[in-house]
Amino acid sequence: MTNVAEQKAALRKELRKARRDHAAALPREVSALVFARPPAPVLDMVPEGATIGLYRADTGEAPAGGYIRFFHERGHPIALPRVTTLDAPMQFHLHTDPYEESDLVAGPLGLRQPAEDAPVVVPEVLFMPLVGFTADGDRLGQGGGFYDRWLAAHPETLAIGMAWDIQRVDQLPVEDHDMPLKAIVTSTRIYGPF
Repeated sequence: MTNVAEQKAALRKELRKARRDHAAALPREVSALVFARPPAPVLDMVPEGATIGLYRADTGEAPAGGYIRFFHERGHPIALPRVTTLDAPMQFHLHTDPYEESDLVAGPLGLRQPAEDAPVVVPEVLFMPLVGFTADGDRLGQGGGFYDRWLAAHPETLAIGMAWDIQRVDQLPVEDHDMPLKAIVTSTRIYGPF
């Protein structure tokens, strides 16, 4: 490979396939159970009443629906990302109906997201998807830079990755704009806090 961008692209391709294959091989009941609620050490990092940012999982990603419902039932405001175009900044909007999702609309990247008129909020804790990670908290994202740019603008937000164990790699090419995570939760363990 001649540069970091090419290394990242090759890793993304390999890890997306591994993630997709792993998730597809799991019985649905298993994947729902392992991410049904955050483990106690992760809950200890979440301030009482904090606004929690989460995501609607794309194919193969660690499912976040259990966490959304768990924190909603505990009274935390829930926020989901909203993307309008590939070059516009991502924002987080309140998500008030985690069971029926009546407050979500189709988004430009194929995922449902909050409607434009949902209130914009800044999550104090952000659970985010990833393509790959290291045991030291480095994260490889989808490649659009949405989360890195958002975290750079909101350094006070506690960022926690969610992933399958299969997504762990020994090392990742890291650039200055790549934002580190405070912790990573997988189906079998917790990495961090870093």
